[in-house]
Parts: sequence; C-alpha cells; structure tokens
Amino acid sequence: MTTLKVLAIDDEPGMRRGVVKTLKRFSVELRELDITVGFEVAEAENGSEALEALEANAFDIVLLDYKLPDINGLEILNKIKEKKYDLLTIMMTAYASLEVAVSATKNGAFDFLAKPFSPDELRAVTRKAASALMLLRHARKLDEEKKQIRFQFLSVLAHELKAPLNAIQGYLDIMDDRIAGDDIEKYDKMIKRSLIRINGMRKLIFDLLDLTRIESGKKKRDIREIDILDAAHSAIESVAPLAKERNITVNLNAEPPVQFQGDIGEFEIVFNNLVSNAVKYNKEGGKVDIDITKTDDDTVEIKVADTGIGMNEEQLSKLFREFVRFKNEKTRGVEGSGLGLSILQRIAKLYNGDVKVESEEDAGTTFTFTAKSAETQADNKEQST
Repeated sequence: MTTLKVLAIDDEPGMRRGVVKTLKRFSVELRELDITVGFEVAEAENGSEALEALEANAFDIVLLDYKLPDINGLEILNKIKEKKYDLLTIMMTAYASLEVAVSATKNGAFDFLAKPFSPDELRAVTRKAASALMLLRHARKLDEEKKQIRFQFLSVLAHELKAPLNAIQGYLDIMDDRIAGDDIEKYDKMIKRSLIRINGMRKLIFDLLDLTRIESGKKKRDIREIDILDAAHSAIESVAPLAKERNITVNLNAEPPVQFQGDIGEFEIVFNNLVSNAVKYNKEGGKVDIDITKTDDDTVEIKVADTGIGMNEEQLSKLFREFVRFKNEKTRGVEGSGLGLSILQRIAKLYNGDVKVESEEDAGTTFTFTAKSAETQADNKEQST
C-alpha cells in the first residue's frame, strides 16, 4: 500500500481530530495504477505551525482552514505556490462563498470543502485529490522515463553511426590526397570497405524504420492468406552466396504449402533475421536447419538451429535488447544493426506469439519463433466478447 501524508491545518481541535479519525482507516483503490492508497494525518493548529511543518516534511495533501488565528488561509496557499511544493490543497471554511472559492482556485487550491462537512464528504474529496495526485505523478514519471529512453537511444544511435562514418571519411581522405599514388587499383580495398560500411548503415536505418513503425502501430499490415515457405525460400536465397563462401549447408524441413493468415513482409523480416544470423554466426563448414510446423490451432512454429559459436548465459540475458551486439574474437567482422532480434520479438507479439532461444557456447544456437494466425486471433477475440 502507498501511504500519502496529509496535513490538517485548523484551529479547532475537534475538527482536526475528526479528520484524523475519518482518514485513519480510509483507503483508496486506484485501478488505473493498480495500487491502493492509505493516509497518514499530521496536525497544525495555526498558520505558523503549518508553515514550519511544510518546510520540515514532505506532504501530499493539505486540508487548509480558510480562517486561522494568525495567518489567512490564502496567504498559506500563496506560500505553498511560491515554494512549489508537490502537493494538492483542499480549502476548508465555514465562510463558503463563490468569491472565496474563486480566490482559492486562482491561488492553486485543488478543491473546496464547506464546513460543516460529513465524513463521507471528506472521504470523497480526499479520494478525488489522491487519485488526481497519483495520476499526475505517474504521468511525470512516464514523461521522465521517456526522455531518458530517448536520450539513451540517440546516444547509442550516434555511437553506432560514428564509427562507420569516421572509417569512410578516413578512406576518402586517403583517396583524395592520393596517398597510395594514382593507380586506382590500389584503392579497391578501401572502396569495398567503404561500401560495406555504407550497407551496414543502410541496414541500421531500415531496421530503425521497421522498429518505429511496429512500435507506433503505424505499420501498414497486409493480412491475407500466405504460404510461409515463400518467405523462407527468399531468405535462403539471400544468404546463399555467404553460405557457399563459408561452406555452410542450409536445410529447409517443411511439408508444403504452409498456409497462414498473415503479412508476408513481416515473415520475410523474421526469416531474414533468423537465417542470416544462423549463417553469419556459424562456423566454417557448419549447418543450418530450418524446421517449420503448423499445429491444429493454426499456430506456426519456425525453428532455426545452427552449429555456430553459440552464446553464454550473460549474453542470452541481453539478447533481445536494442543495439545489442556481442563483440569479441569470434564475432569480429560480423556486421549488424543490433536491432533484428528486438524487431523479431515485436512481430511475434503482433501474432500473439513468442521468440525463445537455446544456446551453448561453441555448440550452436536454436531460435524458436511462434505465431498464431490472424484469422484465429480474430475468432478467439469474437468468442471472448
């Protein structure tokens, strides 16, 4: 339970005791935030004592009497506003009038409670204040987290682009100054390396676009009857040159056709990531097995297993984070954006599916991607309503 601190400021002892008694065992359930809020009440019998209490302690809600023996309630309200205390104020007064209410509101009061009031009226206004305060704080927290995530994202992105840009600029400077002479063939290696770097940046940009479209919900989806094997064959063809160069065998095990209600473009992203990773992180002369099965409930399972370098427990725990790439002696020369698996996980969620991984260092890795047919998802949703 979350406890909010309340300061009851009133020169009448009976009024303060009534507030303490009413709120002592009172709690508010905030379903929007999945929390229950309780209250702890402190007392102040005049304005000076109240200001000292506010200076010394952090309160969440202030119940403030308009007419005090030493300081006017509106003056205290001004002090609260000047100090920018993170709290909400509820004015209490026996001199209820529209003029007082307007003045209190202009000076920052959250609500107004006219004396005499019942315990139910006190609980109602306190419930409203607690709800407003907690929702406001939650919104601030989300906004701050959003800023931090944006900052971290841009920092990582800048780092990821800085290295290839520096390398390309270095090669271009060498060529511009003709450091290796005038024979163009002497610059062939630099040109090829520059092109590799440019392709890496292009993939990073495309992956970023895919990620933002999926997360924002603005990606246009073309859901229709597809054969998943089409996407699998396309991915295998794209990695064929690298697989041949490294003598890696790629096997596709599936009973054609594998009909499914989905977006062919999304499954192309899935296979391109899984199959290319299985080849890139494999060993010379290794093997990649792609198994595709479909269950009776229209769930498709795509399993891609390799005989590659594998991963340890620490690497597995970080695998699906954005921009994660493991740089060591085994992965030297392997290009990637570090976003592919993060995108894969988000696509799985679009199909009420999942991505699981099993791996052992120097023995290989197996990714299992599951997805439920869009048609089945719609049927399940209709049955539940």
